[in-house]
Amino acid sequence: MERNQLSSRDRVALDHAVEKLELMGAQLPEPHQRNVVGADRLRELRPRAGRSQFRALYRQVEEWMLIGAVGPESEVDPTGFRRAARQAEKRLKAFEETDG
Repeated sequence: MERNQLSSRDRVALDHAVEKLELMGAQLPEPHQRNVVGADRLRELRPRAGRSQFRALYRQVEEWMLIGAVGPESEVDPTGFRRAARQAEKRLKAFEETDG
């Protein structure tokens, strides 16, 4: 799942969550974000304070918060969430290797 596959309502919710992340960075509290268990430095951005059925998976790289993938919430679709987490890790690693 990618951002453009979300409904317009869900894209607005994601945009609001991203704005909060931009403003607060690593200080953004739960329930708006949390660690992804078993992933390499990956966090999940949780639109609507966790009440949405999708997550944006991101990592802090230097001063930037970079979203690597958007996927379903883990309890809604565990397989889809794991797939999105792997995709985010792959994309973010590639970015770090070329930019870092």
